[in-house]
Amino acid sequence: MKLSVHIISSLFSALLAFTATSASGQTGTLTDSPALAASGENGTGPQAQTVSTPQTQAAVPESKTLVKVGDPVPDFTVKMFDGSTVDIASLKGKVVLINFWATWCPPCRAELKQVQKQIIDRFVGRDFVFLPISRGETREAVEKFREMQRYTFPMGLDPERKIYSLFATATIPRNFVIAKDGTILACETGYSPGQFTELIEKIENALK
Repeated sequence: MKLSVHIISSLFSALLAFTATSASGQTGTLTDSPALAASGENGTGPQAQTVSTPQTQAAVPESKTLVKVGDPVPDFTVKMFDGSTVDIASLKGKVVLINFWATWCPPCRAELKQVQKQIIDRFVGRDFVFLPISRGETREAVEKFREMQRYTFPMGLDPERKIYSLFATATIPRNFVIAKDGTILACETGYSPGQFTELIEKIENALK
């Protein structure tokens, strides 16, 4: 009897921990649901996502990442929020941080809150470009999000996931550090404060 009570108590504690982690959504990753992908859904909204915590995210990206460190960055041109375009080839000679995100993704939003001070302001005046690209969303959705958050930094739009599909099949947020020679220096998936600090260090080293 005592053993049964102990087991029930342990299961209840584990359930509470899982619920708290899922509800906060501030760290970890969001991964496209295999069931929805199989059914033909486009997987661009929160209903098409499952959450991976920081403890499991390391096992998530490898099978879903289409490029690797040392590869040349895939060739693409992205339309920016302000109507301009950016050709990734034109940024050769600079260190580039490509960030794939979405407005409904809690870890993405948590990461973006750190960007202005810790990334943009930190590397201003250096050979560095921050290139965030909204995955699978309309300009209108991004506009509402920018107004709500009061973001003014440039953002790229990838409503049909054409650019994202050159890099991965699922999971956000995703960061790719591109070296000055145009090769991929780092591939990162998910967000946590410690992981973000390591990403900054990789950019610093690439700029030396």
